[in-house]
Amino acid sequence: MNTKPANIHGTAISVDGIGLLFLGPSGSGKSSLAFDCLAEARLGHLPGALIADDRVFILRDPNRVIARCPDAIRGLIELRYAGIVSVDHVTEAEIHFAVLPAPSNEVERLPPDDEQAEIAPGVRLPAIRVPLWSRFPLSLILARIQGLKQNG
Repeated sequence: MNTKPANIHGTAISVDGIGLLFLGPSGSGKSSLAFDCLAEARLGHLPGALIADDRVFILRDPNRVIARCPDAIRGLIELRYAGIVSVDHVTEAEIHFAVLPAPSNEVERLPPDDEQAEIAPGVRLPAIRVPLWSRFPLSLILARIQGLKQNG
């Protein structure tokens, strides 16, 4: 495994063995979407945990992308206007998809085919766009993953 991790700005969670990395500029809704996904997983009796919020260490080995949390922020997620809260967490997990919060004013209604996101230099993952207004973001993400598996 690459011993020098990339330190990126994002939020990473794992739900039912699926690693999701939420990317976007500060204030774009990454933490809120990730928290909503964890809450939805809990309601659906799916195992879910925070890996890291705000800062994520990304490591790549030949077959996997791993997200790891810096020690100082382990188990903590910042929810805008609500503060920093402690949630169920894991130290690291494999990441499978990049989630891109999509603002409501985005012009394109459909994502590009086979969209990829570069999460660190030379590290790309399939990208899933999620509207910030989505009432059930995890359900949307899981439906999109199912569609990607059927088409790929």
